[in-house]
Amino acid sequence: MFRQIHTRRGRVRRSASAGPGPRIAPAIVRYAMRAAVLAAGLAVIPPTAQAQVRPDSAVRADSAARRIEGVTVQAIRAGSDTPIAQKTIERAALTQRHFGQDVPMLLMNAAPSLMAHTETGTQWGYSYLRLRGLDQTRINITIDGVPLNDMEDQVLYFANFADLLSNVQSVQVQRGVGTSTAGTASYAGSINFETVPVAQRQAGGDVQLQMGSFGAQRATASFNTGLTDRRFAAYGRVSALRTNGYRDHSGVMGRSAFLGAGWFGDKDIVKLTALVGLLADTLSYTGATLEQLARNRRFNPLSPDERDKFGQQMVSLAWSRALSGGGTVNTTVYRNSASGNYDYFELPDRYRFNLAHTWYGATSVYNVERGAVRLHTGMNANTYQRAHRGYLQPDVALYDNTGHKQDASAFAKLSLDAGKVRWFADVQGRWARFRYAPSANAGISERHIDWAFLNPKAGVTYTIGHGVSAFASYGITSREPARNDLFGGEDDLNSGNVADFGDFTRVKPERLGDTEIGLNVTKALLDFSANLYSMDFRNDIARIGAPTASGSILRRNVGSSYRRGLEVDVAYRGIRRVVLAGNATWSTNRIAQFTDSSRGTPVVRRNVEPLLTPRFVSAHRVEVMPTARVMVGLEGRYQSRAFLDNTSSPDRVLPDYYTLDATARVTLGRTSFVLRGQNLGETQKFGSGAVSGSGRVRYFVLPARALFVTAAYTW
Repeated sequence: MFRQIHTRRGRVRRSASAGPGPRIAPAIVRYAMRAAVLAAGLAVIPPTAQAQVRPDSAVRADSAARRIEGVTVQAIRAGSDTPIAQKTIERAALTQRHFGQDVPMLLMNAAPSLMAHTETGTQWGYSYLRLRGLDQTRINITIDGVPLNDMEDQVLYFANFADLLSNVQSVQVQRGVGTSTAGTASYAGSINFETVPVAQRQAGGDVQLQMGSFGAQRATASFNTGLTDRRFAAYGRVSALRTNGYRDHSGVMGRSAFLGAGWFGDKDIVKLTALVGLLADTLSYTGATLEQLARNRRFNPLSPDERDKFGQQMVSLAWSRALSGGGTVNTTVYRNSASGNYDYFELPDRYRFNLAHTWYGATSVYNVERGAVRLHTGMNANTYQRAHRGYLQPDVALYDNTGHKQDASAFAKLSLDAGKVRWFADVQGRWARFRYAPSANAGISERHIDWAFLNPKAGVTYTIGHGVSAFASYGITSREPARNDLFGGEDDLNSGNVADFGDFTRVKPERLGDTEIGLNVTKALLDFSANLYSMDFRNDIARIGAPTASGSILRRNVGSSYRRGLEVDVAYRGIRRVVLAGNATWSTNRIAQFTDSSRGTPVVRRNVEPLLTPRFVSAHRVEVMPTARVMVGLEGRYQSRAFLDNTSSPDRVLPDYYTLDATARVTLGRTSFVLRGQNLGETQKFGSGAVSGSGRVRYFVLPARALFVTAAYTW
């Protein structure tokens, strides 16, 4: 008998599994055309920019082209004086830390309040990010302003784009509701990637070769044409990586290619961007119990024959123009598509599931700056469909249904300078519809549900002195449930279960009110930021409730909850050839009350800690450059204990841990060699875990001690 369970990429999950939460949505996106002018806060080109480009001046053409090209990503980013909590990580810092690991594993130490874990026990393969204790479905993710969160299940699997950070110029992490953006709600926060500029001054490229523990191999090569006399430029990269994984039969193979090409005029840019990824792995999404780990720390309860393979592509076409009077307009169209298969064994039966989606969108923004006033307006629209197919191997079809989703949003942002004060206001309206087309033999009709949201934000920044400012803001945002929430863990609605889930009201939209108060200091030798936050939720969609007949743990609304804390981020450069940096978060997190049926008999629980919300998280690093050619760095991370479900039970705890990594780099002309060591103390702790429907606690081990050597040549 086939029974639907917790989903990963929309997949079923066995009842004994205890993963890090719903593995939502298909994991690989196939983009083919991109539409985005970005959705919020575009930095404006000053009027003088238009005069800086002359057809007879290659240098000036290059400068203006790069400036206009950079305008696009600024549309959804916050400026340094915007009254929100934020951190931007530039390419130099990314390059120093990056060795092909999945994106969450790098970001987790780079900004406050981030947590991440991986399935394989290495830095590569599927990994998952949490921000202020909230899972990845609540984090808005964009690349050059184009939304990447799957529209049905609101998640992105970074592993589908192997070596993505090699193509990234900078990353901005906004915490809390942040500024208006395109795509799914910025609920816990947002992460925006800016790709490497296409319009570079000179032609060149690089090659990197890497080897490491557990069969790790990585190769990547890039090229750029520079800005030619005909005002054309292109940048491209291909990457390949593989690892056997630390856990038993948890190997990963990733391939990716990136291309950016454009024409750069005095006032206009037309730019094409393409990103293609392929991932194949042996599944390891189930954790292991303490008893299993005591016998074999590499234990993986899934079969070595359970595999998945997904391909993702993105292509976008963007037009940007600098207008007179300090204005800019940007419009992008995009296409995003994905398809792939994954296996699920419930012996003696073997199942295979296929997911395939296609997604079109467009986004456009107009911005103007005149004197003390900055105005930014924009809109975004998407249409999406995804097929869900299930088979009993080898060839018995179980179902073939389709989910359709459309959304449209518009925003207006205004900032006004008055002496030392900058006033800021931002309002967004958003509409979304989910429509379900059942399998032909399901015995039910098509059905749909609509949502509409109004998301206002306001704040003020006060300049205390040179390089010192304080800010305060309050914002409201709302988010609709994901498909998995609406369907109660099922992947196919039919006459047998439609009475339970068919009206799509099982889970209500959740709402957040976010207060932020902060201080920023930017000096020659010191960068310091600190902020207090209070995030108050209504109808929080939490991972609680009675398990299904198969043992799947579902997500339901709780009446109210909060997350409150203090975040600190600091970098000090006052010691010659030394950089000291770190961040820390202290937080208090509570669910006021909910009815828990996870152990059978319903129990009312009050004032409990939400799962996977440690009270203290800290990352710190020291970098020493004894000579211009040599750099040595140490990076540590401490994370306090957290609960693995919402019961605050002492037998369901993720223990605290401390890890220490090291990096040594030697540069000889155009060639560099990097040695990286991770988990040098061989910490035998866990990155995450969960509790299955049967009450068994399962853990995902931290990445094991490992060494990686990278050789790179740049020209």
